[in-house]
Amino acid sequence: MVASDDGNQPDRTAVRGAGPRQTWAALPWLVRSAVVWSACLVVISAGLYLLARITLLVTPLAIAVAATLFLAALLDPVQLALRRLRLPAALAALLSVLLLLGILGGVGALVWSLTADQFSELGEELRQGLERTRDFVTSTLPVSDQQLDSLLAQLRQAISQQQVDPVASARTVAEVVGSILLALVLLFFLLKDGREMWRWTLRRAAGPNRDIAAEAGRTGWHTLGSYSRGTMLIAAIDAIGIGLALVLLRVPLAFPLALITFIGGFVPIVGATVAGAVAVLVALAANGPTTALLTLAAVIAVQQIEGNLLEPLVMKRQVRLHPVVILVAVTAGTLIAGIAGAFVAVPIVAVAWRVVDSVQRQRQAAADGSDSASGPPAPDPPPSKKPPARPSTAPSGSSPAGGDPEPA
Repeated sequence: MVASDDGNQPDRTAVRGAGPRQTWAALPWLVRSAVVWSACLVVISAGLYLLARITLLVTPLAIAVAATLFLAALLDPVQLALRRLRLPAALAALLSVLLLLGILGGVGALVWSLTADQFSELGEELRQGLERTRDFVTSTLPVSDQQLDSLLAQLRQAISQQQVDPVASARTVAEVVGSILLALVLLFFLLKDGREMWRWTLRRAAGPNRDIAAEAGRTGWHTLGSYSRGTMLIAAIDAIGIGLALVLLRVPLAFPLALITFIGGFVPIVGATVAGAVAVLVALAANGPTTALLTLAAVIAVQQIEGNLLEPLVMKRQVRLHPVVILVAVTAGTLIAGIAGAFVAVPIVAVAWRVVDSVQRQRQAAADGSDSASGPPAPDPPPSKKPPARPSTAPSGSSPAGGDPEPA
């Protein structure tokens, strides 16, 4: 070992011979924190990427399973009500699925019967509305007729150049139909045997993990049910409010636009915005800018009432997410699985968050209980003070200390 001249410089030989542990300890705490967090971020990103790749390979199956869980949580109260009427499990599940199909089919038939005669008139109204929109754009914005015609020509050319692959289209249709049929079959069996499946899963766990898994499952299922029923109620209120406003303003295709609003309500923030934009554009094309502005005011008013009054009452605090989380989840779901991914992204995130929070709370409660059980030992009780023995004349055969006589 070579010592420095003044004794203040570190030993270079010792630094060169330091091991990884000494080198890591010599780094500043900021560098160590950055390295640890960067490594965690890389591992999490790799796991999410791998999960996304696997999901892309089985996208129809993943969407069918997610839709099945969502519908099962929505229809679970109906199935339980039928079971209370002493109906068999299979019959109660079948009636619940048939009720869902009847509602969907009835709503579709009603909308078609009320709006079929408006499609023939919509073409002419749209043509006139587009002419008024064109005049409004050219008179308000610094855009000439030639520039607008050139832009429209480029748009038509871009649309015409996109060739439709019949094989890919047929495969997409087959996947959609297969996913719908698979979701219906899974929905029937999940309503019929879902609780037995969950009990079988819990029996595979042992020790304290069974209680944690049971509580996490109950929390996740309660969250999914509350989210599905609350979202359906809020979407229905939005559709009714905006639909009434469109009927009063005499906007064509008010019922289909209300149905679009109802469907868009299942995609928080993004769906309502897109549905409102479609309603405003139809009002602008059909009846002009005044009706479009009134439609925009009605859409904003309904959405404000829904967001600030109805959602805090219907959607409980445990299923509400921050808007940033919702936007990121919807964007990720859209990039992974398109429109279907946008529908299932938010409930998946809500359930996952509640399950993780439930597991953390139970583990924290267990840790607090073990700490209180293994606390400091209780102090020993004070020794009892007995009065001293009085001296007496011990008879022959007694113990030397004056106690009881020894046995003979």
